[in-house]
Amino acid sequence: MRQGSLSDLLSVLEATASAADEYGRPAGDALEALRASGVLAAAVPVRYGGFGGDAVDTNRLVTRVARADASMAVVLFQHFAVTARLAEHGTREQRERLLPALGTGRWLAASAWSEDCADEDDPSMWAVLGDGGVWELDGLQAYVTGAGLADLYLVLAQAGGADGEPEAGPTFFLVEAGNPGLASTPPMDLVGVRSSATGGIALRRCRVDDRDRLGEVGRAGGVIAAVRECGATLGAVSAGIAEAGYAHLVAGLRASGGLGDPAVRRRLADLATRVEAVLAIVERAGRRDAPDPGTAALHSKLFASEVSESVLAEAARLLGGGAFLRSHPVNRLQRDARAVALMGPSNDLCRDLVGAQWAG
Repeated sequence: MRQGSLSDLLSVLEATASAADEYGRPAGDALEALRASGVLAAAVPVRYGGFGGDAVDTNRLVTRVARADASMAVVLFQHFAVTARLAEHGTREQRERLLPALGTGRWLAASAWSEDCADEDDPSMWAVLGDGGVWELDGLQAYVTGAGLADLYLVLAQAGGADGEPEAGPTFFLVEAGNPGLASTPPMDLVGVRSSATGGIALRRCRVDDRDRLGEVGRAGGVIAAVRECGATLGAVSAGIAEAGYAHLVAGLRASGGLGDPAVRRRLADLATRVEAVLAIVERAGRRDAPDPGTAALHSKLFASEVSESVLAEAARLLGGGAFLRSHPVNRLQRDARAVALMGPSNDLCRDLVGAQWAG
């Protein structure tokens, strides 16, 4: 990846993030810069025109983007997630057909599923296999990052049996945005990560060829389990938010003369140590060298998101009246930090998943 392209992207994001947050939608310049930067190719294998990056690489990129614009970092994280699932579980034909487009920036990918869907008695999305090996998908996914922006969606549906046959179970499908059976709903008016284009997608008699099924019918649980072990973590977004908040704090204190107070410098030292700890735990998750990589990823999301919230809260206190202005970047970062804590897996779900090892 050319460093200049990444630098250009970050410059555009820094210039547009505030207005994008104000209007609740991504800036056109930012989306163009993202597609042109080469960043989207990071998780695409080299043989398909990408850079073949692993979770360490993608986590670092997400963190760098989050320093400039957390909303765009979440969009990028979801693109990487779908790209990695396709590279790991896709057929040769799927990889050859889809990965080059995802790597060049011509296509942007988004996830349209939640882990709960695999266990729900009343799933939000159904798929029924019809004649000629064509599936018909019906339902709604309410929280989709990049809804209306993405060119390709990874959709989780409960595969039902046709003509009274038993249900087959949760199954993944790759659905192109141009499919006439797919429509996106307007973006939600979020409090944090407002320009992440988080909205819904509705599938109504959406016909998808069996060649666009990802993995075996009824075996989506195995793909979901692999996601938890892959090392990618939303903690990378939180790490970038924490770094950005700390940088704004130091700059503000320097401008006001606050750095002359030894007590303030000691508080800064504590905050700097916490930010370094966040970066370290995200890096460890990406390396996948912990005894239980899946649990390490959950720890990273939980710890990084909570630390980022506390760092931003402390930054607002230390900056005083300046941070009380609605336009101050620390306020946007505080809202973004809270939003990441609530994203799936939410922090409470992380605690449940980690705590399950001690049950019984």
